[in-house]
Amino acid sequence: MPSLSRTLVATARDRASKLPIVTVTGPRQSGKTTFCKAVWANKPYVLLETPDVLARALADPRDFLDRLKGGAILDEIQNAPVLLSYLQGITDADPTPGAWILTGSQHFAIVEGISQSLAGRPAMLELQPFSVEELREAFPGRELAEHALNGGYPRIWTGGVDRSSWLADYVMNYIERDLRRIVEIGDLATFLTFLRLCAGRTGQVLNVASLGEDAGVTHTTARRWLSALEASYVVHRLPPVHRNVSKRLVKSPKLHFLDTGLACHLLGIRDANDFAFHPLRGALFESWVVSEIRKARIHRGLQPDLAYYREGTGREVDLVVERGLDPIVVEIKSSVTAPLDAAKALLPAVETLGRASVASRSITKRVVYAGNERFSVQGTEFVPWNGLDRVAWS
Repeated sequence: MPSLSRTLVATARDRASKLPIVTVTGPRQSGKTTFCKAVWANKPYVLLETPDVLARALADPRDFLDRLKGGAILDEIQNAPVLLSYLQGITDADPTPGAWILTGSQHFAIVEGISQSLAGRPAMLELQPFSVEELREAFPGRELAEHALNGGYPRIWTGGVDRSSWLADYVMNYIERDLRRIVEIGDLATFLTFLRLCAGRTGQVLNVASLGEDAGVTHTTARRWLSALEASYVVHRLPPVHRNVSKRLVKSPKLHFLDTGLACHLLGIRDANDFAFHPLRGALFESWVVSEIRKARIHRGLQPDLAYYREGTGREVDLVVERGLDPIVVEIKSSVTAPLDAAKALLPAVETLGRASVASRSITKRVVYAGNERFSVQGTEFVPWNGLDRVAWS
C-alpha cells in the first residue's frame, strides 16, 4: 500500500507550534485519524466514538481530561462537546503550544462549540480527501477519468476496496452515523432521491425551490437538508461574486459536490466510458476542478475565497479567486484539445472586476482544461487538469 504525504502537514505543524489547540475537521474517511497520528505520533490517541470511552468522557469530563496530562488527540470531538468547556480552563492554565489535537466530521457543530467555549484558542484546519497533487507521485500515469470516478477518499486509492461497494456503504453509513445527528430525515428513500438530484445538479446554479419540488419535499426541508450536506462536507455552495459592480449579477450560489467519485456513484457512472459520454461530464469536471483548487488552498492554510461570476444575460466565468485587489479568474473546459476560444469567456469578468477595483494591479487569467499541455496565449495561461497545484494560490 503506497504511503502518501499530505499537503496540510506543514500548515498543521506551524499552527501547533503557536497555539495550544489544533482542530482538524473534514469529511468522514478523509484520513483525519491517520493524519493526526502521523503528525503527532507521540501523543495519546482517544476515539470519542468508542462507547465506553465516550461514557467516561461524558460522566466526568474533568477527571477524563486530567488523566491525559500534557494533551492528547481527541478524535470525533463533536460527540463530547462538553469537553470543550473544560479545555478552556486547562489551556488557560497551561497554554503549551500543540498540546491538544481535536478532530471532527461535522463542521457546523464543531465550529459552534468552539466559538462558544474556546474562542480565539484553537487553530482551525480542514483535511479533505486526497488531492490530485497528493496522488500524482504515488499513482503516476493515471487518467482524468480514474481521478473523477475514484474521487479522493483514501480507502478507494490505498485500501484495496471495490469502489462501488465502498461508496454505497459510505452513503448509508454517512446517513446513519452523521446526517441523522444533524437533521431529521424522516423518509430515507426521499432523502436518497434528494441526494441523487443534488448530484445531478453539480456545477449548476442552485434553485432550491426546483430541487425541493423535484424531490417531493418543501422548500424549507430542501434548505435544511442542503445545509446538513454542506455541514458534513458532501456539497459546497459556491457563492457569486459580491463586488460592488454596476452590472446585474446572478445572486444564487452554484452547487458543487466536493467529491466527484461520490457524485458519479450517485449518478450511476461506473467506468471511464460512462464518464466520457455522460451528459454531465462537463459539470462533473467543473466540480472536480473547483474541489481540487479548494483543496490546494485549504491544505496550505489559506481561506478558500472562491466565487463565480455570472451576469443576468448568462455570461459566466466558472471560478473567481478573490485574492485581494488581484483576483484570479478561471474558465473550466472539459475538452482534451486546448480550447483557445475559452479565453474570450473571461473578458466580461475581467472588465467588470477591473472597473470595480480601480486600484487593482492585475487580474490573472487562466483556463483549466482536460488536456496535458501548459502554455500561455496573449496573457491567458492554459493549465492541464493534472497541474492545478499553483492555479489558485500564486
